[in-house]
Amino acid sequence: MFRQQAAHWPLMSPDPDPAVVARLRAAGCVFAEEEAVLLLAEAASAAELDGLVARRVSGEPLEQVLGWAEFCGLRLAVEPGVFVPRQRTRLLVREAVALAGPGSVVLDLCCGVGAVGAAVAAAVPSIELHAADLDPAAVRCARRNVPGPVHEGDLYGPLPDALRGRVDVLVANAPYVPTEAIALMPPEARDHEARAALDGGADGLDVQRRVAAGAPDWLAPGGALLIETGRQQAPATLAACTGAGLTGRVVEDDDLAATVVVAVRGA
Repeated sequence: MFRQQAAHWPLMSPDPDPAVVARLRAAGCVFAEEEAVLLLAEAASAAELDGLVARRVSGEPLEQVLGWAEFCGLRLAVEPGVFVPRQRTRLLVREAVALAGPGSVVLDLCCGVGAVGAAVAAAVPSIELHAADLDPAAVRCARRNVPGPVHEGDLYGPLPDALRGRVDVLVANAPYVPTEAIALMPPEARDHEARAALDGGADGLDVQRRVAAGAPDWLAPGGALLIETGRQQAPATLAACTGAGLTGRVVEDDDLAATVVVAVRGA
């Protein structure tokens, strides 16, 4: 069964094509009617619609088929193979917005298509936003979505030295799925999203530990690191942050099934 993302999008027409709906429903799409309308809106011809439906029926994520994803009221460019923004990541945005203000320096690390940074920039005026990711396809998308420079490379490696000690809010949706759990993910994720965006190593926290270890060099005094993580992994994520000299807490949202660790550098 395909991931239930389409429920967040408005139905654009009361009359989706019954044949398309039937194909999608037979493939296991829970929101077949809504998806049919969205696919129809993207197609310039019957032949193009057939091709889009075929891609979706084969298991490709709807967002990659459409070329965009809805996140926090924004329409974000998405390419085949990139990590699709999850709705639970709205908690990470919410916590970042609460800490940022006009003029804040915000860094979206492991940015993917730039969903978190773009959403924070839309909610908080006049921030200085930077983003970074290792995946060239994600960086291409992020440069279309993010109102600020997007740096390509591994974690802090590609960042300009001028950012050191200046970041007020550092957000990271780093991969946190344990390697052995990748096989248990929905096929549209494990087969169609970059492995590097999912695989967090043996316990899922390899990249998070690197993010936490490097954060103090980049955070301004009083600046905060925010990391999305799993509920069961939160104690270890928090320990990585406190081990780096930060003071942290865990924030949970049951409605979003989301967990975020917020860790602050001392003044």
